[in-house]
Amino acid sequence: MVTVKSMAESGQTFKLQAYTIVAFAKLYGVNKRTFKGWLRPFLSEIGERQGYYYNIRQVQIIIDKIGLPSEIPLDD
Repeated sequence: MVTVKSMAESGQTFKLQAYTIVAFAKLYGVNKRTFKGWLRPFLSEIGERQGYYYNIRQVQIIIDKIGLPSEIPLDD
């Protein structure tokens, strides 16, 4: 599993893995409709999901475009 250090002073890390829209929305503290609205301007850069998940490359693009969530899950 690849992790990316956050800018947070707490030293938490963000797991770079495949995520669903619902999982992303939960991380960002919004509903899935709001999260999909945030992604709409970047859909051509992100590309289509394969099934229900965004792959790691797509997750990297999403993080670059909208930033890290304020509450980042800790590595287990």
